[in-house]
Amino acid sequence: MHRKQFLKHGTIIVGGLVINPLPIIASNFTDFNIENKFTSKRPDLNQRTFVSKQVELVIQNMKSLIQDKELKWMFENCYPNTLDTTVDYEKIDGKPDTFIITGDIDAMWLRDSTAQVWPYMPLITKELKLKNLILGLINRQVKCILTDPYANAFYKDLTKVSQYNGDIPNPIPGVHERKWEIDSLCYAIRLASEYYRLTNDNSIFDKEWKIFSSSAERQQQF
Repeated sequence: MHRKQFLKHGTIIVGGLVINPLPIIASNFTDFNIENKFTSKRPDLNQRTFVSKQVELVIQNMKSLIQDKELKWMFENCYPNTLDTTVDYEKIDGKPDTFIITGDIDAMWLRDSTAQVWPYMPLITKELKLKNLILGLINRQVKCILTDPYANAFYKDLTKVSQYNGDIPNPIPGVHERKWEIDSLCYAIRLASEYYRLTNDNSIFDKEWKIFSSSAERQQQF
């Protein structure tokens, strides 16, 4: 596609999204010479790290609305990718615990893990399994922050020594990187706040949360 054509199509797309997104979703994008068939890149069902019925329903619903084959294929593969490939969910000490790797590194970032599950938040009131996934992530984030409130990325095994343990400041066991970022704590609070807003479940505000919130308040004062 020539530059002029690209700009023309881009202007039409942006304008259409402002007015009404559905015609854009339904367009064919014939100038891109898209293949007729697209194969799924999702893992086999028994290889997926987490399966949500509500997420699968959203995928099927969106596929019925999207007429462009490539967009349909992209949504089907991208939307569930966090659940398909990055989740380690279990119960620890009777509480849901969700560890979400960043994707290509076997470690969890506070900011990234919140962002990765954010597209599923509107569904947690419709499915207990998905709600527990988010609850487990809140519990895990608090556990990580109590391990080191100045770290941004952690291992699931809180005794594991980082390959970056020679860095200054030195990461303690369980910490992948000790690069303090204010948005790390902000994203943990954002996830808990949205979970509570949607579910009205105040069980997340347990004694560990109170210790975490006190620590975050001290950092803010500093």
